[in-house]
Amino acid sequence: MKSAPKSQPKKMVKAVPKKTPSPSESASFPIVGIGASAGGLEALELFFKKVPPTCGLAFVVVQHLDPTHKALMAELLQKSTPLPVVEIKDRTTVEPNHIYVIPPKWDLSLLHGVLHLLEPAAPRGLHLPIDGFFRALAKDQLENSMGVILSGMGSDGTLGLRAIKEKAGAVFVQEPASAGFDSMPRSAIDAGLADIVAPAEELAEKLIAYRQYVPQLSAQPDETLTKKHQSGLEKVVLLLRTQTGHDFSLYKPSILYRRIERRMALHQLAKIADYAHYLRQNSNEADLLFKELLIGVTNFFRDPAVWDQLKTEVIPKLLAAHPNGGVLRAWVPACSTGEEAYSLAMLFQEALEQIKPAAHYSLTIFATDLNDDAVDKARTGFYPLGIAADVPEESLHRFFAEEEHGYRMSKEIRAMVVFAQQNLVMDPPFTKLDLLTCRNLLIYLESELQKKLMHLFHYSLNSDGVLVLGSSETASQNADLFEPLPGRNRIYRRKESPAQTNQVCFATASTRPLAGAKAVAPSPSAPNLQMLTDSLLLHHYSPSAVLSTRQGDIVYISGKTGNYLEPAAGKANLNLYAMAREGLSGPLTEAFTKAVRKETTATIKGVTVGTNGGTRRLDLTVQFLTEPASLQGLVLTVFTDAPAPKTETVPGKTGQSAAHAPWVAELTQELQRSRHEQKTTRQEMQTTQEELRSSNEELQSTNEELTTSREEMQSMNEELQTLNHELQVKVDE
Repeated sequence: MKSAPKSQPKKMVKAVPKKTPSPSESASFPIVGIGASAGGLEALELFFKKVPPTCGLAFVVVQHLDPTHKALMAELLQKSTPLPVVEIKDRTTVEPNHIYVIPPKWDLSLLHGVLHLLEPAAPRGLHLPIDGFFRALAKDQLENSMGVILSGMGSDGTLGLRAIKEKAGAVFVQEPASAGFDSMPRSAIDAGLADIVAPAEELAEKLIAYRQYVPQLSAQPDETLTKKHQSGLEKVVLLLRTQTGHDFSLYKPSILYRRIERRMALHQLAKIADYAHYLRQNSNEADLLFKELLIGVTNFFRDPAVWDQLKTEVIPKLLAAHPNGGVLRAWVPACSTGEEAYSLAMLFQEALEQIKPAAHYSLTIFATDLNDDAVDKARTGFYPLGIAADVPEESLHRFFAEEEHGYRMSKEIRAMVVFAQQNLVMDPPFTKLDLLTCRNLLIYLESELQKKLMHLFHYSLNSDGVLVLGSSETASQNADLFEPLPGRNRIYRRKESPAQTNQVCFATASTRPLAGAKAVAPSPSAPNLQMLTDSLLLHHYSPSAVLSTRQGDIVYISGKTGNYLEPAAGKANLNLYAMAREGLSGPLTEAFTKAVRKETTATIKGVTVGTNGGTRRLDLTVQFLTEPASLQGLVLTVFTDAPAPKTETVPGKTGQSAAHAPWVAELTQELQRSRHEQKTTRQEMQTTQEELRSSNEELQSTNEELTTSREEMQSMNEELQTLNHELQVKVDE
């Protein structure tokens, strides 16, 4: 480890320098952000007792403090550490071997190594200063940033730690069992963000040891990697492919190497060859490295200008392209923990309310990611309290329900998104899409794979479909596939380019040869007889079927369903119940409800359905889908024509049919009356359900108000806990 640079003068910065330093120039030493809340003073004292005075690090302590009381934190901490402890003033320049403590009633940010005090948005209530500072620390110091979470209540700091991990920083968390209040440490650990978990008195030693083993990250091009490093990197890629089944050979070497360096430092390994050996001996490390490489750069409504253009321009044009209504389809590959997909769903709902189209529209979003843990978290729709900084207040109150330590996405929005694990390179894509948003993925990939994915996206989109890329990505090299929409945002419209479709490849396993490997030219593809035959059979002989949501909203129609479904009069409504022909509504409701409630398959045979001037018999099958993963939670309804019942003719009885005609007519009328009563009952039930839903919304609103009050009380309690501990120390003295 290089020696720490000389400390700068302690005087306050009085003027902004003419040349603003870049983040990399602002500090050649790491800055450690420490978040603590209730019970944090004791943990801080234990932590700093183990920090040597010449550690070469700077520490910034952020706490939840009572804004109405004078802080004693700096004075109390100074008694347990030889490092100078300074209460932060506005525009304080950070120096190594110093501890900086946030004053009461302020939020804190960092720009080019200078601390800035900001007035909080509200004096009381939900206040998340740790998240705010950690995010600023990550943006300003990049890989030099480190985050520490000590004892505290709530989940403040979790989202900020994610930002530090995205920039290749390190995260250290106090062991929950050793914390006076374990909510903050446990939230960080449950989110999968902790690199090291240990008691407070051990964290400082582990943090300093980590810095001693962090190699000096090279700013040189990838080509300058030595053969020794290149060989070690290839060995790690091979071991990852063997142990996880995923190939990272087409990731940019600089990205791979920096993530591997972090793991090497955590295990105190100086050479990549040593790490490759360690990786081979420890299968659990392969899983940890795999997830390290998949850290998602995401949050709700990231880059607000992009979402504004989607809401005001893109979505209205997509709706105008379908004047009769219908189901729009979107795909969010590399969705991480779901923020991007849910943002799109909320935006679509808000756009519909603003436009108020006459036709009925719905949106189905397919959200996929390689990380199955991230997909599982996305399905739950639960996020820390810190998302309040990203989600507009109106959307937060409408689409989220506040729970203890976080927010839960509403069922209305969660029903619009289908989550699934998917390898974007190996697995088949979703098709017939109106919108595809893939942001901040291509920047991690080599140009060869970027090109293949752009052809894949072109294949997946409908004519005039829209592609949204990240702020650092572009489709300029694929001008024959996509044209940019007006504005600076990376939003593109698909162009017709039939010649390019043939370049789509659905399986590109290990396309990058390792050292010494020879490329083999692929043989020209022969006509796929199986695909053509299957298509012919599906078109002429397979039964008609409908894929829908749990609520009966139709997502996809296979075959001719006109004999069983017809558009309802009035406003367009693509719902199974509304489109069922005479005689089908009752059996369909029975089978559909049973299949969804028990998540099984329900079958009703011999259903008689009225057609134009006649009747038709069919067998009705409703199946709740649990696999494949991409269709999980949807419902498949299959209509199979059934033969008419055989009637036996008894000699000498032919004249009785005329005598039975009035009786048959009476039974038919009775059946129609029963069906009408059933329909009326169903309508009454729907009305009752709407009333219950309205009551539930009122109760939810009341619950939100109570939860807000509870959060305010919790915040005050944390501040009182901190103040009480400080005063107790003074009394003991």
